[in-house]
Amino acid sequence: MSKRIINRNNAIKELSKQSSEFVVVENPSYIYPKYEIFPLAKKNKTPLNKVIATVMDMDGTTTTTEVLCIHSLEYMIRRISGKMNVNQWVGFDPLNDFPNIIGNSTTKHVEYLINTYKSMIIKSEAQKCFIESAIHTLVEGKDEGRKSEVKNNLITLGCNGLTSEKFIVEFQTSKPTQKNYYDFIKHAVGKYSRYVTLNRTEDYVRIGIDIYYQRYHEILKRLLRGESQKIISELNLNSGKHLVEPMPAIGIFLALVKGLLGKDAAKFSIIIAEIVTKRNPKLKINIEKLSKHLETLGILFQKKPIKIAVVTSSISYEADIVLGEVFKVIQDEIKTWLLPISKKNKLIEIFSDHNKFYDAVVTASDSNEIRLKPHRDLYSIALNKLSIPIIDFNKVIGFEDSESGLIAMRAAGIGNCVAVPFTQTSGHNFKAASLIAKNGVADILVKF
Repeated sequence: MSKRIINRNNAIKELSKQSSEFVVVENPSYIYPKYEIFPLAKKNKTPLNKVIATVMDMDGTTTTTEVLCIHSLEYMIRRISGKMNVNQWVGFDPLNDFPNIIGNSTTKHVEYLINTYKSMIIKSEAQKCFIESAIHTLVEGKDEGRKSEVKNNLITLGCNGLTSEKFIVEFQTSKPTQKNYYDFIKHAVGKYSRYVTLNRTEDYVRIGIDIYYQRYHEILKRLLRGESQKIISELNLNSGKHLVEPMPAIGIFLALVKGLLGKDAAKFSIIIAEIVTKRNPKLKINIEKLSKHLETLGILFQKKPIKIAVVTSSISYEADIVLGEVFKVIQDEIKTWLLPISKKNKLIEIFSDHNKFYDAVVTASDSNEIRLKPHRDLYSIALNKLSIPIIDFNKVIGFEDSESGLIAMRAAGIGNCVAVPFTQTSGHNFKAASLIAKNGVADILVKF
């Protein structure tokens, strides 16, 4: 690999060779340089003659989990401000906040919120919540990467002694009683919280990230215990039948492009039509024509199935739980599909393990927090895992619900990128998209 240092004029010339369109991406405040400039792949708006792979975002594109992410971010602000109910603080402003807390890395989301709501933050509350969340992660956390980051933050913020506490050490071999657990939290908060050093915005971002993850993982843990409906009720979340479920038509789309439906794809015409006309009742769809179209697609993909990668800024621990829950719901959906029993049983078996179904699952754990969307890294890793050569990037179609995700795709060389906005991302700028599918992948199945 050749390396050379060049001056500004030559840098401009080199960049100009790469593309005619660029994006400026701001880095987290503690990273040099302040921002980076990426060339973008040429946007393709014409129908593809051949598709060999698809790369898809997870939260908000494949699954409904974006609601949980937003809740956990709001919970973080409530904890460090002490404003735990809507009478004290109404919560996020969807118009101004959602475009800045969906689609980027957790660091960028938290950084935005700390800067936006800094006048509400109470230092003593933030110190107390950090110690509590650190203990929860060290004692109950399942992700070793998270535990390592928490330990590093404790050292950085002046509380290294907490990790050596007898209670923390003993828990490695024995589970504490609930009383002992909460007694220790009270003891640790009293002993360490006053020493948590919070002088810079970066310090608040560190603890905000830890509080966010602790809350999100706490909910995921309960989800694994089968408490989906209870969580929806307790948190008053705007969710569907399940706390975590696939976005509309995702199960059908995945089965179709994997070549699993064949001519039976025609049987989904009414379902697809209902999804795409839900937001626009005046839209008229010819069911017979759509059936023939879907049958053609089903036969085409049966002959030439495509590779699929799911790409997310969530860490692998979260993605594994979320996708596991999504595939359980898809299995239940399959039971209702108008297909022969033998075919349904085969599909249910195929959708029993998301890790075996997808050709690649790329998460934040494959990269680093400072290189997540809108940086290209996750999508570049996905293309590499799918063994797609650069010459064939124009045969890959991508799906994203956020502005940052679309930019990451284009920066990775994917010119066929489709925006699939949902309620919380409807205010995003989708200028980077080749096409906007307002009803998700169902629109693509109609127009493919």
